[in-house]
Amino acid sequence: MIVYNVTTMVSHAIHDLWLTWMREEHLPEIMATGLFERNQFMRLKDVDEQQGITYAVQFFARSIEDYNNYISNHAPALRLKGTQKWGDQAIGFRTLMEIVH
Repeated sequence: MIVYNVTTMVSHAIHDLWLTWMREEHLPEIMATGLFERNQFMRLKDVDEQQGITYAVQFFARSIEDYNNYISNHAPALRLKGTQKWGDQAIGFRTLMEIVH
């Protein structure tokens, strides 16, 4: 199984609105692609929250092909939407992992 992880630090100024948007709009849009079996939405603990609150979302894909399909055909538009809405108030980075056990 492939795990696509997106970690985002969200400024305090937009936090509540961003959290609602993630739950009600963004995550459902990603899951509607049908390319991920499930996701986990987590808040990082034991980190400095002076500049913002950090979250990680893990999306579980059955195969690298499903992940590549998402990255090629869906991610650019969804990322642009988020950037246009939040600008530099939500800064993220992405990692790709494979479950080995």
